[in-house]
Amino acid sequence: MIRNVAIIAHVDHGKTTLVDKMLRQAGAFRENQIVEDRVMDSNPLEKERGITILSKNTSIHWREHKINVVDTPGHADFGGEVERILRMVNGVLILVDAFDGPMPQTRFVTRKALSLGLQPIVVINKIDRDGADPERVHDEVLELFMELEADEAQLDAPFLYAAAREGYAIKHLGDPRDNLTPLFEAILETVPAPPGDAHGPFQMLVSTIDHSPYLGRMAIGRIERGTVKVGDPILLLAHRNDDVIGFAPDEGDRQGKVSKLFAFEGLQRVEVPSASAGEIVSLAGLEGVEIGATITDLARPDRLAGIAVEEPTISVDFIVNMSPFSGRDGKYVTSRQLRDRLYKELERNVALRVEDTNSPDTYTVSGRGELHLGILMETMRREGYEFAVSRPRIITKKGPDGEVLEPYEEVVIDVPEAYVGVVIEVLGSRRGEMLEMRSSGQGEGSGLTRIVYRMPARGLFGYRSEFLTDTRGEGVLHHRFNGYGPWAGTIRSRDRGVMVSMADGTSVAFSLWNLQERGALFIGPGVPVYEGMIVGENARPGDLEVNVTKGKKLTNIRAAGAADAILLETPKQITLESALEFIGDDELVEVTPAAIRLRKRFLKLHERKKASRVG
Repeated sequence: MIRNVAIIAHVDHGKTTLVDKMLRQAGAFRENQIVEDRVMDSNPLEKERGITILSKNTSIHWREHKINVVDTPGHADFGGEVERILRMVNGVLILVDAFDGPMPQTRFVTRKALSLGLQPIVVINKIDRDGADPERVHDEVLELFMELEADEAQLDAPFLYAAAREGYAIKHLGDPRDNLTPLFEAILETVPAPPGDAHGPFQMLVSTIDHSPYLGRMAIGRIERGTVKVGDPILLLAHRNDDVIGFAPDEGDRQGKVSKLFAFEGLQRVEVPSASAGEIVSLAGLEGVEIGATITDLARPDRLAGIAVEEPTISVDFIVNMSPFSGRDGKYVTSRQLRDRLYKELERNVALRVEDTNSPDTYTVSGRGELHLGILMETMRREGYEFAVSRPRIITKKGPDGEVLEPYEEVVIDVPEAYVGVVIEVLGSRRGEMLEMRSSGQGEGSGLTRIVYRMPARGLFGYRSEFLTDTRGEGVLHHRFNGYGPWAGTIRSRDRGVMVSMADGTSVAFSLWNLQERGALFIGPGVPVYEGMIVGENARPGDLEVNVTKGKKLTNIRAAGAADAILLETPKQITLESALEFIGDDELVEVTPAAIRLRKRFLKLHERKKASRVG
């Protein structure tokens, strides 16, 4: 018997660690096999950041049953990865931290799962953590279910308590803490077997795609009906945005033949001769396959309802790199190469949108959030692409009466009591509306206060770094898309200017030493710079033209103070996310495989003055 289940939760609540332990205890690894932690996070960016970015499939054999498990991202920006795989499964493991309780992403993915009628199993994780309160979290999850209008069967979901790192799950807090057997039993008892007639005509919805250098594009999904064998002729029915079900011819429809068929066994893909309804498989043999398309039997071309994904909320401009350093680091620098790569990303990133603009060198890319777009930029730069990006901007809509609506975020902040005042003050100035403020629930003396806000998405631009500074790095901020609301009015932006290089050359320690009292520097000595490049943040409003290439005049006359040592402060490190938060409307981030630079949109001073007069 087969069970298909997805693990969903907020970021850092222990999904990938739990999958690790499930694989180990189910015997997916040899006795002496060396396996690294978080084995499902196979992407280099996932290992570096400690978060799951892409949904991944694995399978576990337990007591003659096969459990297909999908590990999903926990960050709200990658909600598109969660939405598209929920159509493959019949049940969900909802993981909730016994300390934090339900968080914004927990609410988002749980709403999606319940609306699809999936059967939940709640796992309250990290019960061994200091300050954990699993009984409180149990009640909060039930309140969440009722708020999301779960049906009777979903409200009767089993609750388990676990410590994924220690490898155990229990039904009651007083039970012996041995292994994950109660979790496996709950999956087999609660999650229904996948529906489908194994003897009917073949039908499968493409939930994700992969690429093989030998086999080309591969479709991954759950077989909804029938049986498929290697060599069978099949028909690809293109994804339709009008939710057409049944057969309606489309110019994107094309015929093919199953050249290879793979099932998931542990962490491996195993080639199989055939597969039947309910199984999750990877199939090769079709060109141009896309997420949301339907693969069917030639004789019975029935289209399934496509995958609905919520619309993006912010956008940026990807621009061909035209700085004086263009082409020094990158392998792909032309507008054609940039365009081809962006449109290729649409094949697997269903929450992304790409549009051409009036300029042949500029493309508008829309996504779920700054991290969603930042991961795409980081991936592209590692592949050898060079480009520049603009400041993120929100995507507005028109209301029923013609009014302008903008995206709002639900913001959850856990912050020490000493910093509550400054957080409330800043969020208020950014048009935030406080919904709730209470102790985090960890008991008296915990010192943490939880504040829940609803605020415009643009109010969060550039706030994360300010938040970390205001809370001395002790605050935790999470947010998720909450919906569209009325335009909130003017929101203050960055209140400091920047230091802009006025000359080409290489930075000199002497110049930087004289400038560091004017603000925070972004570069150290010996760094190539060009006119219009941003080299630091001015401590005051307004931009400051500086010359970082000017060295100390050398003479044979000794003067007082001539022997003063030049002591430079460590320059402020610029990451892709911090750069996107920092820049203004007249600035760009230059992204290359070797460097991330900030620059003015117009490099020459007279061009910037002219543009400011026009604006």
